[in-house]
Formats: sequence, C-alpha cells, structure tokens
Amino acid sequence: MADALSVIPASVLRNLSDKLYEKRKNAALEIEGIVKQLASAGDHDKISAVINLLAKEFTYSSQSNHRKGGLIGLAAATVGLSSEAAQHLEQIVPPVLNSLSDQDCRVQYYACEALYNIAKVVRGDFIIFFNQIFDALCKLSASSDPNVQSAAHLLDRLVKDIVTESDQFSIEEFITLLRERMNVLNPYVRQFLVGWITVLDSVPDIDMLGFLPDFLDGLFNMLSDSSHEIRQQADSALSEFLQEIKNSPSVDYGRMTEILVERAASPDEFTRLTAITWINEFVKLGGEQLVPYYAGILGAILPCISDKEEKIRVVARETNEELRSIKADPAEGFDVGAILSIARRQLDGEWEATRIEALHWISTLLDRHRAEVVLLVLDIHACIAQDPPHVRQLVVFLVHSFQVDHSLLERRGALIIRRLCVLLDAERVYRELSTILEGEADLEFACIMVQALNLILLTSSELSELRELLKQSLNNAAGKDLFVSLYASWCHSPMTTISLCLLAQTYQHASSVIQSLVEEDINVKFLVQLDKMIRLLETPVFTYLRLQLLEPGRYIWLLKALYGLLMLLPQQSAAFKILRTRLKTVPSYSFSGDRLKRASSGNSYNQNLRYSGSQITEDGDISQDNGNLSNGINFASRLQQFEQLQQQHRMLEKSKAQSRKSSTPSSKDGTEAEAEAEASQQPSTSDSNMPPSTSSRRGPG
Repeated sequence: MADALSVIPASVLRNLSDKLYEKRKNAALEIEGIVKQLASAGDHDKISAVINLLAKEFTYSSQSNHRKGGLIGLAAATVGLSSEAAQHLEQIVPPVLNSLSDQDCRVQYYACEALYNIAKVVRGDFIIFFNQIFDALCKLSASSDPNVQSAAHLLDRLVKDIVTESDQFSIEEFITLLRERMNVLNPYVRQFLVGWITVLDSVPDIDMLGFLPDFLDGLFNMLSDSSHEIRQQADSALSEFLQEIKNSPSVDYGRMTEILVERAASPDEFTRLTAITWINEFVKLGGEQLVPYYAGILGAILPCISDKEEKIRVVARETNEELRSIKADPAEGFDVGAILSIARRQLDGEWEATRIEALHWISTLLDRHRAEVVLLVLDIHACIAQDPPHVRQLVVFLVHSFQVDHSLLERRGALIIRRLCVLLDAERVYRELSTILEGEADLEFACIMVQALNLILLTSSELSELRELLKQSLNNAAGKDLFVSLYASWCHSPMTTISLCLLAQTYQHASSVIQSLVEEDINVKFLVQLDKMIRLLETPVFTYLRLQLLEPGRYIWLLKALYGLLMLLPQQSAAFKILRTRLKTVPSYSFSGDRLKRASSGNSYNQNLRYSGSQITEDGDISQDNGNLSNGINFASRLQQFEQLQQQHRMLEKSKAQSRKSSTPSSKDGTEAEAEAEASQQPSTSDSNMPPSTSSRRGPG
C-alpha cells in the first residue's frame, strides 16, 4: 500500500473517486502513465501494489464513485502494462468481474467498459477467464438497463472474436455452461445463447455438431417462443445443423432421436413440423443406428399422420412409408414387441387415418416377423392362463388353430409349443394336449398332431426335464403317471407309441406294439415316420439306449424291439442300413442263451418270464411276479388301448378308400397299381439280419 501511495499522487487518487466522469478519466490517464513508467523500469512489485490499491480501496469500496474510479483505474493500468499485462491478470480481472454483478447499473456499465478495454489489450490471454465472463454476460444480457445491455453486447462481440481465434478455448467446458442455461425462458438470454451457438458452429476447428445432442432440446424449445425473432434464430440454427448432419459421415442419431420423438408431440405446430422433418431425414440417413429407436419413431409419426396441419401430415406419411420399407432384423436391435405395442395402442385412438396405418404395421410385422409376433401373443396368453381352467382354454384354442390351419402347425407349431412349455411348464402343457387329442374326433388330424408333439418331445432342449421324467416311468410314480397320460393320445400313431416306449424304457411293450402291427399299418406314411425314428436313435437324446446295447443279455427286449423295427424297413433304405450297422456293433459276450430263448419264444403279458426265481417285467428290472402290471402300469390294457385306436384308424382309411373308389369307378387299375406300389415298400427279410437262434452261442451283429 505504501509503495502505491508513494508513486501515485494524492490528488490523482482524489480525482479517481470524484463524482465527475471527466476527473475520473483524467486520473485514470495519469495512472496509465505511472504504470507504463514502472513497466519500463521493470518494477513489477510497485505495479502489483498499485493494482492492489485500486482493487481493495476502490473497486470493493462501499462508495459507488470509488468503485467506478477503481474500474477505470484497473483498465488504465492494463493499458499501461501493454504486452506485460498478462502476468498481472490474476490481480486485475477478478475485481472487475465482481463488479459486473454490482447493484448499481452504472457500476455494471463501467465494469463492462473496463473488461472490454482489458480484453483488447491481452486478447488470447483473456481466455482463462472465459467461464466467469460467459456466466456474467449471460446474466447481463437480461439486464433491464439499456446502457448495460449495450455495453454487454459490445463486450460479448469482442469475447466471441477472441474465442474464435484462440487455440486454448475448451469447447467441452463451454457445452457444460450452455447446457445448464438452455432451458432459460428469458428471450434476451435465449438470443445470447443462440448467438454463441451460431458463432462457434461457424468455426472450422470447433465441432459443435458432435455436441448437438446436449443442446438440441433447448433449440427446439425456442421454436415456440413468443418472440418471432427468437423463433427465427432457433430455426435458422437448426436448419444449419440439419444440413451439417446430411453432410457428416458420423452422427449420434440415437440421443437426438429421443429428443425429436418427444418434440413431435409438442402442442406447438411449428415445433411439431420441425421435429417430424428432422425425423424424416434421420430415417433416411440413420441406417442401423436408428434400428433400436424405431418403436419411438413410430410412436411419434403415427399420431402426426392425423395432424390438423397438412404439412405435418404429408411429412409424417412419407416418414411412415420410409420406415416401413426398411427391413430390419431383431438381431440388429429391432424390437418387434415394442413396435407391436405402439401399433396396438394406436388402434384405440380417435383418428381413423392413424388406426389404419397401425393396422398396416401389424400386418407388416406378421408378414416379416410372424414367429416373433406369435411368441409375443403367446406370452400374453400365457400370462393370462396361470389358472388350470385358463390353461385348458388356451391349449384347446391352440389345438383348434392348428386344426383349421395345418400350415401353422407345419411352420410355427414347434416354435409355439416349445415357447408354451417354457411359459407354462412342459408337463402341464403336454398333459393337456394329450387329454384333448385322446378324444379328438378327427383321427387324421390327431395322428398328425401327436407326431408333431412327439418330434418336439424328442428334440427340444426345453423338454429335456420331461424326457428325463419319462425315462423313469418304470421306477417313478410321477414318470409312470406321465407315461400313461401321454400314451392315451400317442396311440393315434404307431411310431409315436413305439418312440414313447423307447424313451420310457418300456422295451417289452415296444416289442409288443411292433408285433401287433398288421399289413394295413405298414404304409408309406408309417415308413417315413420310422425312417425319422431310426435317425433320432442316433442323436444324443437316445445315448442311454445305445449304451444299453452294450448289455444285450440284460436288455433283450430292447434288442428284440430294434430288430423288429429293422424287419419293417425296406432293405435298400438308408434307415435300414443305419440300424443294421448299429445292431452289428452289439457285443456277443454278454448273451444269456436261456434268457434269449425265453424272450424269443413269445411276448404275451400273460406269460411269466422267470429269471433266478423272479419275473423280468421290463429290460433290466427284476421283481416278484405281478402278472400284467409293471410298477403299476397295466401294459396288457395299454396294448389293448393301442389296438382299439389303431382299428379306428384302419376303418377310417378303408372308408376313405371306398369313397375314392365309388367317386372314380374307372380308377380301379390305378388303385391296384397304388396298392402294388405300396406293397413294394414292404420290407423283405434276410436271415443274416435276424436275431441269433437259441442254439447259437454268438450274439447278433
């Protein structure tokens, strides 16, 4: 302080705080000269003392004239320092910035003037105070005093010039400041912000487009401002950015799309039109980036199709058609469920045009993504069908749908059944299906249906637990109960019955079913199903069965059942070769001649097959004699059930054949030819493929 007083005359200090501007100005000029001399002498300690005096005794004074004098004095000191002013900025600028928020408008004015003069001297070095200056200017732009506004605008233009030529400007810090102020409603502040956005966007080295998502919503918000000038400025800025987006190879469409979707529902007509126009361009340009946002976009454009403003309707329809023409895949993030939900919601709307387009979207989804749509509908039904009565209703409806539309069963049946098993428990679903099909009057459909269900049971990972339960049919009450439940409807098809028995390890019964087949049963359809079954035996599902062949003496009924299937196959068929090759690998060392003889001698369930004083009820299981029952399963009754149902199928086939014959009397020769062709499919036997005789000590293979 003493150093400052020693270099600045007392008269200068008095004039610096005078109420007359001219005296303060003259005093400032003298301070400028004093500081210039000190700078030439390199006496920066005294310069610091002068600046400190001006700041503490004047700019922070309670007297407004002192504050005014201090501000003009600091600006004069900066001018006096000239090129050496940068090292004293930390002392000079903060007091001036503080004065920008002074309660006295005149002090604010002089603070703007002082800061302007300081900035002109130091230029690029001034950038370190940008954040504080921007914040102050933003507030001053809303000042009620026209002089302060004018001074702030003048300073603002200078700061913009300094920023555009500076290589130290931080765009990231600026965006933070901008984002915090974009929702301010004051029209002068809005003009100030749009002005900065426009200026910075014009600087080649500053990538404002990359930060557009941070302030895009604010710009759209300005489109509904009551001031025509602000709406025009915001629209101009948005138009410029949209043009840049069209020319840019890399744009963050995602974040901006969310903003546009929300703004497309704005009550302001101009905002809606601008938003839907942007969305239209985004759909054309966005590509894969936009796929996850299609649902939101659709939700925005469907209501706009019925907008009261024709321009909006036209752009919305064009965008809708463009969006629908894009064939996106769920693997790319296309959410079928979300799109379906949006379309479904619009069906309840009041506007006809929107409802029609929503229906078109549902039709498009069904055409391109039927599986996903069906699964979504199935999910909804499954949520409803949690109670047993509802489960029954759902399964009945499903069976009826398959019955009236066989193509649905062929193309989507497996997908639907598997999904339903996941949602409602596989055992529950299969029991209901079996109960329904057991009493199905349409025998041909019932046969097709159980064949489809059987294939799903044997191949789907979703039903692995159900398969494991069935494997325990002879040892587990739950498995037995499930076996009996499925058996009732599986009887519609010989091959599904046999495969169910092989899965449940009821091999003796499988052999009995094979033995019960008659000439009419061995037709082309049966052989096709048998071919599939043989190939399935080679899959991991039947690994346990193939391993059991390592013990042919223990699993003699399995061996007999497989040889029975072999005898039904045409020798030249691929399935015959596959099964024969498998049977040739069966080891011969573990055969029990006595047991093989007993198994070969007959298969009646009334015959007691004794081994070491006990009855062999099924392969590998030795228990006390219990007649026709095995673990509570009455196999004789099951066989009778199978034969009765198969007899109904035979009668149906005969009736259909007679109907065809009576309707085409001249086709006798053709019918006979068909019968001969079918007969040619009958397998011929070969001694080399028969099980070994009881006198042989070697096993098959």
